[in-house]
Amino acid sequence: MSYKYLEEVAVADIAFEANGKTLEELFISCAEALENSMSDLKSISAKTKKEIKLKNESADLLLYDFLSELIFLKDTEQMLFGKFSVKISQRKNYALTAEIWGEKINPKKHKLEDDVKAVTMHDYKIEKLKSGFRTQILLDI
Repeated sequence: MSYKYLEEVAVADIAFEANGKTLEELFISCAEALENSMSDLKSISAKTKKEIKLKNESADLLLYDFLSELIFLKDTEQMLFGKFSVKISQRKNYALTAEIWGEKINPKKHKLEDDVKAVTMHDYKIEKLKSGFRTQILLDI
C-alpha cells in the first residue's frame, strides 16, 4: 500500500496518487492519504470503531463514495480515522464493507492540517496495472 502527494494544482486543492496490489489495498492507501492530509496519522488513536457498507456499479464510484463517507464522518461527528480494514466483493455491483478506527478531533492532540471538503471528479479513475491498481485523487480543501 502506498500513496504520494503531488504538486498542488490550485491553492484550494490537494492531489495524491495511490497504489495497491488489490482494490482493498488501494482503498486503504486512499483513506490513509485523505486522513493524513487532515492530521498526522500517527497521532490518531484507534479508540472508536465504525462500520461502513456501500454499493456502487463501478469500483471508481465506490472509492469516491468511501472517501466521501470519511469526509462526512469528519464533518458530522468530528472524527479522524487512522486504521482501516476493507473488503470488496463484486457480483452485479461492487460492495464494500469497511471497519475504520479513530477518535474525536482534539486540537490539543492532533496537529490539524487541511480541512478537506470533498473529493473531486477531475481526472478521476482507477487504473488496472500488472502490479495492481493506481488512482490519482484531487481533494477540494
